[in-house]
Amino acid sequence: MKGTIRTAAFTAGVLIASLGLPAGAAHADPATPRIDLRVLVVSDGGPATDAIAAELDTAGTPYTEVDLRQSGRPVIDAGFLADTVEGRPRAKFQAVVLPNDNPFAADSAEMAALAAYEQTYAIPQVDAYTYARPEAGLQYPVHGGYSGSVDGVPAEVTAAGRAGPFGYLDGAVPFEDNSPTVGESYAYLSTAVAGADFTPYVDAAIPGRTTRGSLVGEYRHDGRRELVVTFVYNRYQQQFRLLARGIVEWMTGGVHLGASRNYFAVHVDDVFAADDRWDTELNCTPGDVDCAQGEGVPRPIRMTPADVDHTTAWQTRRNFTLDLAYNGAGSVDHREDNDGADPLADKLVGDRGRFRWINHTYTHAFLGCRQDVTVVPWKCATGPDGRTAWVGRTEISDEIAKNRVWGRAAGLPLDDDELVTGEHSGLKLLPQQPTDNPNLATALADNGVKWLASDNSRDPEQRRVGPAETVSRYPMNVFYNAGRAAEQVDEYNWIYTSRAQGGSGICEDHPDTSTCLSSPLSTTTGYTDHIVPLETRIALGHVLSNDPKPHFIHQSNLAEERIAYPVLDGVLDGYADLFAADTPVVNAPMKDIGVELRRRAAWRTAVAAGKVSAHRIGDTVTVEAPDGVATTATMPAGTTRAGAGFGDAYAGQVSGWVTAAGPLTLTLPSSAAPLAAPVGVDGEAASTRTAPPTRVPAGVTEQVPYTPER
Repeated sequence: MKGTIRTAAFTAGVLIASLGLPAGAAHADPATPRIDLRVLVVSDGGPATDAIAAELDTAGTPYTEVDLRQSGRPVIDAGFLADTVEGRPRAKFQAVVLPNDNPFAADSAEMAALAAYEQTYAIPQVDAYTYARPEAGLQYPVHGGYSGSVDGVPAEVTAAGRAGPFGYLDGAVPFEDNSPTVGESYAYLSTAVAGADFTPYVDAAIPGRTTRGSLVGEYRHDGRRELVVTFVYNRYQQQFRLLARGIVEWMTGGVHLGASRNYFAVHVDDVFAADDRWDTELNCTPGDVDCAQGEGVPRPIRMTPADVDHTTAWQTRRNFTLDLAYNGAGSVDHREDNDGADPLADKLVGDRGRFRWINHTYTHAFLGCRQDVTVVPWKCATGPDGRTAWVGRTEISDEIAKNRVWGRAAGLPLDDDELVTGEHSGLKLLPQQPTDNPNLATALADNGVKWLASDNSRDPEQRRVGPAETVSRYPMNVFYNAGRAAEQVDEYNWIYTSRAQGGSGICEDHPDTSTCLSSPLSTTTGYTDHIVPLETRIALGHVLSNDPKPHFIHQSNLAEERIAYPVLDGVLDGYADLFAADTPVVNAPMKDIGVELRRRAAWRTAVAAGKVSAHRIGDTVTVEAPDGVATTATMPAGTTRAGAGFGDAYAGQVSGWVTAAGPLTLTLPSSAAPLAAPVGVDGEAASTRTAPPTRVPAGVTEQVPYTPER
């Protein structure tokens, strides 16, 4: 076969690996192949391959994409897939992802080259979304199976899936059903062809039958292994997010660059202060800039000691720590107005060790341009020369330093590196303030601030502001000016309904807004029935996307009716129902999140520039990266570096960051050696079994893959 290396020594090396013999024995043989830790993604522009590529991108796993739609694309032949380096056979890719089991024309030389490559180097293949058919080891759906919508279907990880690549899941894989009018998921449910070596990993009940059909399964034939996925998905859907880790671990054998974890951190802003309340008649917030000056009567929302008790009990029950972003002047002002008494501050300070604390500036002052609030919306004031008038360096520095002094005096366990400015002010804010306050960077330097919070909805990418780097935070749509569910719903209705329905009309002006309403929600049931499920789904989507960015709410949401807790509980309960105990949610402090984001950015840049390479020979993994760039990798439990354990345990594996001087060398445990091929149903080795017949039976038409609406 053209380009395929076959020698007696090489065949012996592959045999040693395939039989699971000690890897060191194979490594001594110069014919033991080198497998580069890079994935080949062959795309047809569909959502399934796009989703897998996005998962690799986010984790930091190098891959090469070949787009079949491009006329000038590389030809996939033996030379493209493999060569020899320093006398050793080299496989250039550790796994292959195809749009389906065979996206090429009949009798394609490219598919033949891929099949030969997979056989020669024991390279696994993922069929990102394929029709259930004998070529993929499955019966056509007309033979007792099903093809159609699987919206809302409760799929399950099988025993083989839990013992294999999907062991980080508890079992349930619920398919989304977010709209009764939009088709979201489509699948082919079927059982294995008689005699095929097919192992379902995720399945679901076949409608109208007592049998279950495969949605994800492994098919072994002709010396090849395929992960056969028979449902369509995009990168955002929960069912894919749940299975994405397992797909990557299956195709890489758990040995790959990059890492993935599930993060959830929640910042509570304005602690010690009081938040102004939404006025349901005026449709604005008296005391804040969305109301005209003097309009309405401010009615503040502030936590009580009982709210603190509820919060600490909730944290204990959930094994979760909130980050409290505090404003010391809130307590000082309260004491001045109440003969020196502030039971809330006394309670919070007494329980200070139960929380993480972040400097939120002393008075929560706006630290950007000078605001002209004589108009709604406000605008930046200008000086006599017509230039923007900015809050000065000294004022900004005083807000940071005074709050820090107050916190230290109260004994709060602060990290001086972290800062959240009021309303993320000082940073650019469109449309009024398109640039950062030029005095912000110097004030941050004056106070040694290294991590500065930003609003992900308007400033999503980490960037440098003077000596600090930003940490983008997701705003939860639980409003700062609502302490009760009815207030929240009233404001939500005003924002997201049409002008004809009494709303703001923002959705008419910006139809891409994702939370628009066709009609107002009930102020009695709308929060529980609509807002809580939606906000839970959005936040849980972030958690499942290997996204470390924190979310933020406000102290008002922990007061009065405590409306934040249903959303937070929804996220944590939903997560607990889905994941095994060895895959906990990661609840990281702000500076650790900042470091993670910074490392990822440097790693992605190095990978994109082709400055990262890695390969495996037997039980040894070697990684080369630019000096100063930390390496991220995921390996089997028991992997060592210079005799010491590598990484931290997560989802049944170990992963972590390492900054090495020169190449990084890792030693895999013996359990990481490729396993012997399982025996087929009739005793024949599965790796030598041939594929089932490929003839399409009479009356069956192969369907064009279905694309879900986003």
